Amino acid sequence: MDELGPVDWPPAPLRTERLVLRAPEARDRAAFVELLASPEVHTYLGGPRPRAEVERELPEVPERWPGSFVVALDGALIGQILLRRTPRDSRPAAAGKADLGYLFLPRAWGHGYAAEACAAALGWLDGAFPGEPVMLTTQSANVSSMRLAARLGFTEVERFEAWGAEQWLGVREV
Repeated sequence: MDELGPVDWPPAPLRTERLVLRAPEARDRAAFVELLASPEVHTYLGGPRPRAEVERELPEVPERWPGSFVVALDGALIGQILLRRTPRDSRPAAAGKADLGYLFLPRAWGHGYAAEACAAALGWLDGAFPGEPVMLTTQSANVSSMRLAARLGFTEVERFEAWGAEQWLGVREV
């Protein structure tokens, strides 16, 4: 994935009713390790990375690049929103377009945090890149992610096989 393009980063924190989306900080490192090594989080993402590998490779300030938001509840990381540019050599429908990704710790599931945080991040993207369509890919077996995509206004572009499973590619037009 490539960076989004020229944009002031980090933006002022984005505040929702319950959450704050902000740039990653050193205090988030332990929660990032938990997020990236979680078998539950990576059920539909090819499996978790070994915890020791994550701890060894993760920088002191994790994932600090334009489009990477920490999702914080009461100051603590509960998830991450990723907005990146899809590589030009990926699926033709998605190539070069903005892509939304998200990861949330299992204890944050089922509370509507992902929808709230993704809506805020998409609002930021709409302001930074007016008119930009956004792509989202998820395994079609990931029912929760499919519901979230529909709730956020994504519509199906295609389904394809990759990483040993059927993938769903959707677009959100502004």
